[in-house]
Amino acid sequence: MPYSESVVRRALGVAHGAVPDPVSVFDEEIPAVANLDPDLLAALRKAATDAAADGVEFFVNGGWRSPEYQEQLRDEAVSKYGSAREAARWVTTADTSAHVLGQAVDLGPADARAWLSEHGAAYGLCQIYRNEPWHYELRPEAVDHGCPPMYDDPTHDPRMQR
Repeated sequence: MPYSESVVRRALGVAHGAVPDPVSVFDEEIPAVANLDPDLLAALRKAATDAAADGVEFFVNGGWRSPEYQEQLRDEAVSKYGSAREAARWVTTADTSAHVLGQAVDLGPADARAWLSEHGAAYGLCQIYRNEPWHYELRPEAVDHGCPPMYDDPTHDPRMQR
């Protein structure tokens, strides 16, 4: 982890939603998991339980975030990608972020994402952005109708146009 990122995660810490190491979807002690929307968390835990029967384990790399932490991630992305416009393809502002609302979760490893790609709609769990295969949100209608088409990235998502 680069020096600046480690300083930020230490400064804001777990209480602001940082996930220093991937954690279980069942970890009640980590705010990034515990502060997820209850419906999203329930769907995620049901899917994780069923995936475990197939030998697949889910880990949360990111979940709920405080507005301050989201803005810090945004600032880091602007530095990394060179402009706010390019950073917006990867990190949204705190006032538009589904993470700040507890309505998005970033999952790993790759086999968990592959499992969700195949089975996630049955739980209402859908990948939202084509460029972020780890980012999932709850879409209850997906249980009956399948997941909606993905946006290329957050800049194509109408929710981000505030």
